[in-house]
Amino acid sequence: MVALNSSDDLSQAAVLIYDTTLRDGAQREGLSLSIEDKLRIAQQLDHLGIPFIEGGWPGANPKDVEFFLRLKEVPLTQAEIVAFCSTRRPGISAADDKLFAPILEAGTRWVTIFGKSWDLHVTEGLRTTLGENLAMIRDTLLYLRSQGRRLIYDAEHWFDAYHYNRAYALETLQTAVYAGAEWLVLCDTNGGTLPQTIQTVVQEVRDWLANLNRASNLASPPRLGIHTHNDSGTAVANALSAVAEGATMVQGTINGYGERCGNANLCTLIPNLQLKLGYRCLTTEQLARLTESSRVISEIANLAPDDHAPFVGTSAFAHKGGIHVSAVERNPLTYEHIAPEQVGNSRRIVISDQAGLSNVLAKARTFGIELTKDDPACRTILNRLKALEHEGFQFEAAEASFELLMREALGQRPPFFEVAGFQVMSYAQPDAQVLSMATVKVRVKGEEHLTAAEGNGPVAALDTALRKALTSFYPALADFQLTDYKVRILDSHAGTAAHTRVLVESSDGRHRWTTVGVSSNILEASYQAVVEGIEYGLMLQD
Repeated sequence: MVALNSSDDLSQAAVLIYDTTLRDGAQREGLSLSIEDKLRIAQQLDHLGIPFIEGGWPGANPKDVEFFLRLKEVPLTQAEIVAFCSTRRPGISAADDKLFAPILEAGTRWVTIFGKSWDLHVTEGLRTTLGENLAMIRDTLLYLRSQGRRLIYDAEHWFDAYHYNRAYALETLQTAVYAGAEWLVLCDTNGGTLPQTIQTVVQEVRDWLANLNRASNLASPPRLGIHTHNDSGTAVANALSAVAEGATMVQGTINGYGERCGNANLCTLIPNLQLKLGYRCLTTEQLARLTESSRVISEIANLAPDDHAPFVGTSAFAHKGGIHVSAVERNPLTYEHIAPEQVGNSRRIVISDQAGLSNVLAKARTFGIELTKDDPACRTILNRLKALEHEGFQFEAAEASFELLMREALGQRPPFFEVAGFQVMSYAQPDAQVLSMATVKVRVKGEEHLTAAEGNGPVAALDTALRKALTSFYPALADFQLTDYKVRILDSHAGTAAHTRVLVESSDGRHRWTTVGVSSNILEASYQAVVEGIEYGLMLQD
């Protein structure tokens, strides 16, 4: 776990990354995360090496309460999970405010408290006095410190507050300092500030804090952080400006998720900080996982990845035609500002068959398959891959399907079973509950079996019927579960005739794998993904 004591060595120009995808990012319109989604994202961020992960606001909703409880059962390996909350309510002591009971029950070492910096929000939003707001900040931080918590103070609407009433804004910060905040995070909550202003204000706050430290001889002076929103399209630039002036914590979200126009995109910020400006954020190995993390989290969130995103987009290092291709093949520096491998991405020469073969060879190695470019199977795999991608298949998040495709071309795909046909129907019961029934005919080892099963939906019924038909031949199937199911419409302009991509995640309790199906018929697409999920799981058992 991250141990940040007053004696921590930050001499190597470290910038600590604070991820708020699970809380601030989840406020994006159209984004809804289940508890399982949140746990998987937290584990992905932990694996990436993010030091601080804000898990949510315990008590704000049942989902966040359960998330913190579940996380205790499977703790993270290195990251600090952080609970988020506001200051106490006006007119009540922090010790008596029930707001903090679930915060303490969450059991995190670190708590982030946000408070009002802008006098407008105090008088119009909280409808209280400026003095009471200061008392709310002081009382909240002192109480949580008395309960053994370490504190990050988010100064909400800081840059607007500083513009309209500088003296009061600084008074709120001073109150947080004397109450024991270890970090002061300056928040551009409205996202309307530009980099020049961010730079000036952070510099002035840094100098003010240094003077306060000299005057008060603080035992452990707090550090500065930055939290920016993207309403002016400058969230990343604003965060970089703040770091240049002394901020050593940067808050943001993976893929820039967040309310309105989003938050500072950590997938852009981290490589800029580390590769361009020389700040230590992640290890070299962790940074090379950035692209994978971006894409995995986008699939968990069921949001289409931005192909043109800096650093991690599939087009970030793509080259198409003419002078660019010939130049980059001679020397990548001609059209690439960094080596794509540094962030876990790869170069794509869109019109080059040789580059396509290189990608196939690289992916084969990850599956333990050694191929050479002269192997005829390479050309078969590449042609098949291009044909399927044209139909709408996407294998970035469905590597199990790609491995099956590859092994089929090599003659290494085990013939576990063959589906001779299936039928799915749904019907309403007298209590108005709609159930589904699937009938499946399979051929296994020369034998034909016809089975049926019910489920609460057509895909669940199909999955159950298939496993019911096959379990007597493959007992390991009893441990298989369909753990996730996601649907994406590929050409929405086609209406009900649109092609659908289905991603199915399966598990045997030890491994997780994802398969993909594409069709204009959602049941056929689901059937493809479910069948391949079972097939791949059986292959893992060998």
